[in-house]
Amino acid sequence: MSGAYGRAARACGLILALALSVVVLRARSIPTAVPQSPSPDLVFDLNPADTKVNFTLGATMHTVHGTFQPMRGRIEYTAATGALRGEIVVDAPSGASGDASRDKKMHAEILESDKYSAITFRPDRAEGSLAPVGESTVQVHGIFSVHGADHELTVPATVKRDGRSWTASVHFTVPYVQWGMKNPSVFLLRVNKTVDIEITAAGTVTPASR
Repeated sequence: MSGAYGRAARACGLILALALSVVVLRARSIPTAVPQSPSPDLVFDLNPADTKVNFTLGATMHTVHGTFQPMRGRIEYTAATGALRGEIVVDAPSGASGDASRDKKMHAEILESDKYSAITFRPDRAEGSLAPVGESTVQVHGIFSVHGADHELTVPATVKRDGRSWTASVHFTVPYVQWGMKNPSVFLLRVNKTVDIEITAAGTVTPASR
């Protein structure tokens, strides 16, 4: 009697184990839903012809002013999260300060622009509200790439929207020596280890395609 009972118990246990295995396998086979990020709402396209990139470098005897030429830019914006996606690209070899010998040294020894021809900013988020019309101030976080290296950066931006047009002004400081670029100071001429960047940008804004 006890032998028959033991065999029955073992059989029930086996059936229960098989049933649980089937349930687990079925559960594993059901795909887990992946949360979808909100789609972008707006696309900001840069107009290089209406955009200016200026730099200022302080020195003991005088202050150096110069410009770079923007090449292209396109940024997608998601209002619900503040997420940004895209990039702004500046032509490194276009840098000019009005002095040919100084500019030659800047490109050959500091920027090495023949090797690193693009300076880019790839924003990933904006902190603060972007008004649909008028002026807004936001903090833009992203990756600034120069001289072949990426650097995390947050810059304040004042953005103004007017219909399908937008303008923005941005000011930030680049610690170029800290970032691994050569210090051009010589015995009699000492220059700052940081350079100030001033950008006034403009372009068009359109709804993102869904």
